[in-house]
Order: sequence, then structure tokens, then C-alpha cells
Amino acid sequence: MTPENLLHLLQTTRKCTFGCPIIDRSVGGGVACNSLTEIVAESGCGKTQLCLQLCHCAQLPLSLGGLNASSLYIHTEFPFPFRRLQQLSQAFSSSYPQFPNPSDHIFVEPVHSAQQLFDIMPKIESFLANRDSPLPTRLIVIDSIAALFRSDFDNTPSDLKRRSALFFKISGKLKLLAKRYSLAVVLTNQVVDLLDSSDGISALRIGNLKSLCSSGRRVCPALGITWANCVNSRLFLSRNEEVVGEGDGVVNGGELAQRRTRRWLHVVFAPHLPKSSCEYVINRQGVVGVESQ
Repeated sequence: MTPENLLHLLQTTRKCTFGCPIIDRSVGGGVACNSLTEIVAESGCGKTQLCLQLCHCAQLPLSLGGLNASSLYIHTEFPFPFRRLQQLSQAFSSSYPQFPNPSDHIFVEPVHSAQQLFDIMPKIESFLANRDSPLPTRLIVIDSIAALFRSDFDNTPSDLKRRSALFFKISGKLKLLAKRYSLAVVLTNQVVDLLDSSDGISALRIGNLKSLCSSGRRVCPALGITWANCVNSRLFLSRNEEVVGEGDGVVNGGELAQRRTRRWLHVVFAPHLPKSSCEYVINRQGVVGVESQ
């Protein structure tokens, strides 16, 4: 297969819409099937809400950008946001009355350790293969992968080696399932502060963005470069506060300032996508892109 044919194959692979044309446009139509897509962000950027929204949109018919499928949501951070899930389900049903109970097609599975995630892979495959349902499962979300690895391993050579081996075992199995069942697999990841101000190994550029910034800090995805080689695509969500005007009143001798939070989605790397980004907001209905001025 030539590189040109491979690129064409990637560009024509089925995608799952995020339910917003602005966000979809930035990511080439949605989350690609047959591969692993990572969403990296600090807390408060909306990565869990984006994944919950994606689980709803997967149920849409192919003609509307969905997968006509149910989803499996593996959560590793507790408690699971059931209240937000219900809010999004109500908003989704209002937009698509043909789906009165969309949360019935989102299957939630708790996982407490990286080894447990690897051990239940046969159970997941059996679930994918044996479901007799009008909506087969075509989307797997793992939220978050970092929570499993950051607490179970020490920063010793033996533990790091064991951790890296588990990276490749889990990602390899997920890629196999993605190709075998035409799945879209989405994993969320956390960030850590980038303390080295030089352009050394800790600031190594991976993908389209020279550096990642959020909340006024330089950050990098957790789990390092070894994990970066386990995923096919990486999206980065950022948030920053900006002053939009002066407020009324004085606090501790200083004038109040009106602030607003702006959030952005960036494509860091993907084999089929160029550098792109879009602004988005989070409201009761979900995550919605903002048209650039």
C-alpha cells in the first residue's frame, strides 16, 4: 500500500460526530473508527462531558454522522457523573425525539487498576461479539487512562518498565478490537506541569503544537512519550481566563475585574489531520463550538 492510498483510507474511514458541526470540522468529521483517539486536558476543560456527548451521538444514524450504535463507558475516576449524563440525555432527546431514552444505550463499567483493565479485555470482546441488539456497540470510552497508571506504579526502573509493557499490551488489544469490530476508541488523559523551561527532553515536541498551555501554564500530557506512541490521534483541550471589563466594588484594596473562561480544542497529532483548533463553550445542552470571528 502506498502512502497516498493509506492517507485516502484514513480520510475515508467512518467517523462518529461530536454533535457539533464546528467541532467536527476541526477534527475532520469526528472521531475516527479503527483507531485510538486520546483527549488530553486538565480538570475543568470538559473532557468527560465531551465523551458523554460522544456516547449519545454514536446512537445517531449514519446519515447524521453517528454510528447507529451503543457505547461502552469505562470510568476510572469516581464517582461517575450520572447527573450530568441525565442532563445530556434529556437535551439529546429534545433534539432527537426518536431517542426517548438514550442513556439506556450507554453501558457503564468501573475499573480500578490498569491490570484490571487488561484482565477484562476478554470480557469486553465477548460483550462486543455477542450482543443481540438493534444497536451494536461501536464506541468505547476509557475515562481516564492516566488515573489507572499514575497511582499503581512507582518511579523506579523496574516499575517504569512494567508500566511501559502494560501500555503496549492494553493499547495493542484496544487497536485489535477497534479494527476487528470497526470501533471508535476514545481515551482521556490528564496533564502535568512542564517545569523545564529549556527545550530539553521534557519539552520534546510531539505533533503540531510546539507547546501546550492551559490556565496560563505550560503543560504536557501525563504518562510520557511511551504512551504517546500508543495512540493514533491526540486532541488537546485548554482553558484560559481573560479580563473582559471592570466590575463594581473593591476587594482587598483592588478593583474587581470581570473575567470569562475561554476553552479551545486543538489537534496535536493525527495521521489524517492538519493543525487545527476551535473555541467551544459548555452549557446545559453539552459542548458547543464557537464560530471564529
